[in-house]
Amino acid sequence: MDNALFSRRRAERFAQLLDEANGGRRHHVRSRVDDRLTPLVGLGRQLTAGPPEPEVDPEFRAGLRAMLLATAEREGIAAPASTEKVGTGRGALLPAVTARRARARGAILVGIAAGAIAVSGISAASENAVPGDALYGMKRGTERAQLALASSEISRGQLFLDFARTRLAEASALHGSRSGYGAVLDDMDADTRQGVRLLTAAAVQRSDPAALDAVDAFLVPQRRALDALRDSGSRADRERTAQSLKLLASVTERGDALRTTIACGQPVGSASDSLGPLPGTCT
Repeated sequence: MDNALFSRRRAERFAQLLDEANGGRRHHVRSRVDDRLTPLVGLGRQLTAGPPEPEVDPEFRAGLRAMLLATAEREGIAAPASTEKVGTGRGALLPAVTARRARARGAILVGIAAGAIAVSGISAASENAVPGDALYGMKRGTERAQLALASSEISRGQLFLDFARTRLAEASALHGSRSGYGAVLDDMDADTRQGVRLLTAAAVQRSDPAALDAVDAFLVPQRRALDALRDSGSRADRERTAQSLKLLASVTERGDALRTTIACGQPVGSASDSLGPLPGTCT
């Protein structure tokens, strides 16, 4: 439960950030989860500024309504207020505090529902967007929201590798006919490094190579797709493709070396680089 994004403290902080973004009173505090919540706040402002008009599947709407009603009943949102007379002192403050918390939970619940409906409607529309398209910014914003919602570093690492696959698909669409090919590969390589770094770190921390399986599953099709682009396009495009292939080769070497280190039981030092922990030497 501590890792859930919308635990009580995180939900209250999220509500504060939303309030501040809409001109409310600033609280002059900073939480360690702000970096993960900020992309969600930005996405919320985009949806508020230009709300889409999605076609929502009736089954999704019915399921979401049932979920919201069940949550509202469980949390006591919209429950009738007690008519019992409250005494003075500290006890007199409790009903007001409880009411404020209920309203905050209700506001967050409504925000989540609105976001779920909006994102479900625009995700399909932006799925095939490439740099320069109108929906591309929303596509990248949705990715940042996914990262903020990830419950573990392994999940975040896998998401980054998924995004690297997406960047390669975008690069393929731009290759040879539109500008921006190199910039998309830059983003792809950055996502690759982030994902590999998180997954290799998880494997070392747990002394378990299982997290490296996701890296191996990513490498084979990614290398194959890049190979298909290597011999076509301009000279600059070919050279840029070769750089990304070189990165994948480095990732392969790092994964193999870490598997060997973990298998022989040698501790891995604190040294690291952009691909994560540096492997030790088996003796």
